[in-house]
Amino acid sequence: MEIHYPNGKKFNQNELPKNRITHTGKNESYGNRGMTLEEDLNETNKYYRDRKIAVVHKKPTPIQIVQVDYPKRSAAVIKEAYFKLASTTDYNGVYKGKYIDFEAKETRNFTSFPLKNFHQHQISHMQAVIEQGGICFVILMFTKLKEVYFLEAKHLLGFWDRMKNGGRKSITKGEIEQNGYFIPLGFQPRIDYIKILDALNLC
Repeated sequence: MEIHYPNGKKFNQNELPKNRITHTGKNESYGNRGMTLEEDLNETNKYYRDRKIAVVHKKPTPIQIVQVDYPKRSAAVIKEAYFKLASTTDYNGVYKGKYIDFEAKETRNFTSFPLKNFHQHQISHMQAVIEQGGICFVILMFTKLKEVYFLEAKHLLGFWDRMKNGGRKSITKGEIEQNGYFIPLGFQPRIDYIKILDALNLC
């Protein structure tokens, strides 16, 4: 099966680098790698679901199917497909009867978080969630520093508007520390963002 990115380039598993820098700060192979931010959050959300604390899931990446073959009457084989650009955020669910919705992003920078990591449709979605009374936030990770922060979407929207009005194209780490909340990496749960929601009385 052929799968393409939104820009039309073919996805090739063999093109993935054999080594990468994980948030453990070590150069690890794909066969023996540390947890990524996505994996950490998936484990965290499973911990919440298993203990009936919250129900949160990662939204699947949408795929546009282009070509399908039917070698057998009872089976279909996808021959070509494209990754579609996600129109919303990564995660959503329910906690204490409140709808929660959030995006998770990483940067290898040390002192700032580039706003180019976000897309206008994601910003518009976050604004819509807030307008409907939902709880919306972002989880930002400075990969090389192994530091994770919780930032309410209302602050992200402010920084986005600043950029649109000709201001800086990133959020400084100091601004994140001032407006957000540091989440220490734990064991179970790995990234306990629910504790932040409780501390802020958001739910």
